[in-house]
This record gives sequence, C-alpha cells and structure tokens, in this order.
Amino acid sequence: MQNTSLDLARLAAMDTAEALRLLKGVRDAALAGRRPQVGPRTDIDESWQRMLRGGVDPDKDRRAGVLPLEEIERRRLTSPLLEVLPVLRDGLVSIADAAQHIMVVSDAEGRLLWREGSTAVLRKGDGHGFVLGADWSEGVVGTNGVGTALVTRRPVQVHSAEHFVSTHHTWTCAGVPVTDPRDGKLIGVVDISGPLSTMHPATLALVTSVTRLAEAELRNRHHETLDRLRSAAAPLLGRIGGRALAVDANGWPAAVTGMAPPGRLALPKSVRAGRLWLPSLGMCAVEPLPGGWLVRVEDGAGPVVPGRVVLDLSRPRRPSVRVSGGFGSWAYELSPRHAELLYLLALHRDGRSAAQLAEDLFEDRTRTVTVRAEMSRLRRHLAQVLAHRPYRFAEELEVEVVMPERPGDLLPHSTAPAVRRARSARPADDA
Repeated sequence: MQNTSLDLARLAAMDTAEALRLLKGVRDAALAGRRPQVGPRTDIDESWQRMLRGGVDPDKDRRAGVLPLEEIERRRLTSPLLEVLPVLRDGLVSIADAAQHIMVVSDAEGRLLWREGSTAVLRKGDGHGFVLGADWSEGVVGTNGVGTALVTRRPVQVHSAEHFVSTHHTWTCAGVPVTDPRDGKLIGVVDISGPLSTMHPATLALVTSVTRLAEAELRNRHHETLDRLRSAAAPLLGRIGGRALAVDANGWPAAVTGMAPPGRLALPKSVRAGRLWLPSLGMCAVEPLPGGWLVRVEDGAGPVVPGRVVLDLSRPRRPSVRVSGGFGSWAYELSPRHAELLYLLALHRDGRSAAQLAEDLFEDRTRTVTVRAEMSRLRRHLAQVLAHRPYRFAEELEVEVVMPERPGDLLPHSTAPAVRRARSARPADDA
C-alpha cells in the first residue's frame, strides 16, 4: 500500500538530482505494477493509467506532424484566446523570462499556437518538440502540462519524471485550462514550462491567477456584447405581446418581456429561423437578430412530450445530451458537472436525493446546497426531461447512455467517487 503521496513543496525543497531519482523510482514502480512506498499525486497517477491503457510508449519520444504556418495563423485568428493574449503576456511573459521559463498557449486540441519567453529556453523547448503547431495532447506525448490539463480540466503541474515519456524528464511545466465564460467550453491551456532546475511550487498558482484574469476579460467583453444586443432588441420586444426574449448565440438573455428573466437558455448546437422546441420553454418561434436570436414562446401550442434521451459520454472532452420526440430532436453540449449528474441519474432510474447525489459526487452527504443549485440549473435546461423529489429522469422517457470504448475514459475530468469507481471497473465487470 502507498503510505504517502508526493507534493510539489517537498519536491521543490529537494536537490534537483535527488528529486529526479525519487520521481523516476515512483514512475518505474508504477510501470512495473508495483506499489511504491511514496506514491504519485492523484492527477499524475490517473494520467499514467490512461497512458498505459492507451498504449503510449514510456520510452519513445513520439511526435505528431507540426501544423503548417497557414493553419497556425487560421487557428490563432479564430481562437477566443487571441482577445486576451495581452492579459496573458502582461501577467506571465516577463516573469517567465526572468525565471528561465517560457509561456505557451495551446488550443483545445493541444496544438501550440503561441510561445514566448526566454530565448535560451525556447531553444531547449525546440529539442522537446515544444514548438508552434505541435500536438501536445496526452495521447501523443503522454502526461504533460498541456495535454493532461485538457483531459482533467483542472490546473496541473508536471515535474520531471512525472512526465510519462522519459525524454521529457528534464522538463517541468504548469498548465491551466481556459474556459470560455460565454458557453462554458474549453478553449485551450496556458502553460509555463522550463528546465528541471527552474521548478517552483508557486508557479501553478501564478499561472492560475493570470488565467482567471483572462477569463474575466472574456466575461467583460461578453457583457458589452449583451448590452449592444439589448439596445437593438428593446424596441422590438416593446411591440410584442406574450412571452419573448432576445438571446445571444450562446443563449444568454439580453432582454425579456412577458416573463421573469431566465438564466442561460440551452440552445441546440445549430439554430435556424422557424419553430423550435426548447426543453425549458416548449415550442418557440425563432427569428434572427444582429448578434443573436429573438425567441417567442408559443403559449397556445400545447405540451410537447419528449420520448427519448441519449446521454453521449463517448467523447471525453465533449459530453452531450440529445432529446427527441414528435417535435424532432434537440442536442446540447454539457458542462462537466451536468454530465456527471446526468450520468448518475441514468445509473439510478428510480432517482437520487440531494444527499445521495452529494455522496456520489463529493463523498459528503452534507453538501446538498451545491447539489440543489446545480440541479436547479440543469432542470431549467431540461424542464420536461427531469423530475424531482427525488431527482430523476421522467418515467416515460427511454434513456440511453453511450459510453466510451474504455471504462477508464469515462468523464476523465471527474473526481466524483462514483465516477472514479466506474472508471476503474474492468470491461468484464460490465458484462
């Protein structure tokens, strides 16, 4: 059994050679299937297990083809991160340069789009394939600050032999995923990397703070966009009878009439003018507006009952739900927490109380306030799909869950005990 786990402060206090020997010993034991006395950190251990299941060679420096310059430029111009690059530069580049680090920014696929900092470290990064256009997803280069942060959707620091592939053991990196506040989607990773000797336990906290500032800047710009949409929609809404609202492309309401202001409206992946069924409102008439949509609720249309729900968890980074019935079909990409909740409710068709869900998610039955708040948001999106007291899928619904090919790839971002148990199950256990 593992008696203790490594922590960054302990590693930073060690001599560089001593820390490298310790980490290599831990990694060697993990690769051999042994339990070392000092175990790897949880995020690192789970990443190593993903690499072993995926067949990544721990001793081969595998690299995918680098994107051509035209494609790098196209991705830069279409990335939301371009808007906040000045915030990232101001907060990180000068510090990274002084600390013999470089700042690297990737997109949601792990492709490196920007890198700046110490010239000497940039040259060392070249030797690791840490170059513009390179693919640093986990499945290509193993455990690392870019790819692992994309999978877990959490900040992660990877030091020396915590990298799964041995050729990266002279490198240290701290990566933080960036989420677009407008739609909740993962849009990339901000990473600080450098030679092994430059490791500091506070690096991850610094990168996290600056990344949160960048997300706040995106949020401020979003509010300005909503203000412009509100100005354009207000005169039109003033002439409409009944319930209606103006929303942006991501479903955020800018103006409303005839109803209480809702939270974000869950729009399907593609919206077109015409009649549209929305789980939270029923049948609606949708018309385009500059920068968004005008949504009119058809109050006399009568109830529309969905018949089938498909919870698709087969793509680890993009869980989604599809609802279908006599109205057609409607699909929506889920946040990580909502994907966890729907998975748990699909497992327990008879329903779960707030306390039971708190136990499933946090191993703490007292965290019911958090559960109720998330379920309230989820039920606003799926009002005719989810029931409560207890929380459950509506009884008349057919519910299907599409799982990933390997149990270990189930919601890899999740730290929920119930999900972790499902990830560790062997395929034979599911038969």
